[in-house]
Amino acid sequence: MVFSTLSNAQSLAADVQSMGNLKLEAGKNTPAAIRETAKQFESLFMRELMKSMRDATMKSGMLDSPGGNLGTDLLDQQFAVQMSGQPGGLSDLITLQLTRQMGVQGGATPEPKSTSLPGKHTAAVSPEIKKVQSTPTRSQSTFVERHAKVASEVESATGIPAAYMLGQAGHETGWGKFEIKQKGGAPAFNLFGIKAGSNWTGKVAEVTTTEYVNGVAEKRVARFRAYDSYAESFKDYARLISDSPRYAKAKLQTNSVHAFASGLQKAGYATDPDYAAKLSRAINATIALRRAQT
Repeated sequence: MVFSTLSNAQSLAADVQSMGNLKLEAGKNTPAAIRETAKQFESLFMRELMKSMRDATMKSGMLDSPGGNLGTDLLDQQFAVQMSGQPGGLSDLITLQLTRQMGVQGGATPEPKSTSLPGKHTAAVSPEIKKVQSTPTRSQSTFVERHAKVASEVESATGIPAAYMLGQAGHETGWGKFEIKQKGGAPAFNLFGIKAGSNWTGKVAEVTTTEYVNGVAEKRVARFRAYDSYAESFKDYARLISDSPRYAKAKLQTNSVHAFASGLQKAGYATDPDYAAKLSRAINATIALRRAQT
């Protein structure tokens, strides 16, 4: 039940009996009514709190008188009125709770201010924000659409899920934003960050990359394989995962995104200690995106 606003701020609840005046206009479930009701409750709470403090610490009994007690009560009421409704106060919490319980739409619902210590960052993410964050970005959608055909062809030939390859290629390149370039700026078409070892006889692209040594990120110049097309990149990746004993265990775990990603990390595909978690997120995003497109 929500109580409507009173005409004067000085009429904030002074005692329990005054709450009856608020109930006369109950049922107006508007943001303004909710906000005013919260202020009323906060005012009443603050007055009772101050009264308890005075009773416990200030009154001696010798100086008590009806007139003195009345003056103290009026002063407490005035303080309660002034302290109620402040941003970040108790009324904000009450307003938030009432709004959620009653499902009232419209108007801004105040959120409690952060009480974290300086230098600390804590944030409670609402379901709505989480939903927005899980929505595929334009770059993700474009990247998946661009490479979906060749990924499906390679899946048919090797059994490696297309979504797994698309997700990993997306993660390695920032969904196409940070692809490896050859000297002079020509594309290397290397979507999976496969390095050029001593056995590689093809073209090479040398770029600065981030490597983790004992968990510490370091910038290093590394040699990567370069191809003539994206299709060659997908096929070479599939050969690497399918033919190398190093990745044999990961190849057998394509029934689980997490197991596959963890298998690649354990086999040393990347030095990033969080690679499995990041890759899992990228693959899951790709799976969701492909389902939405079908």
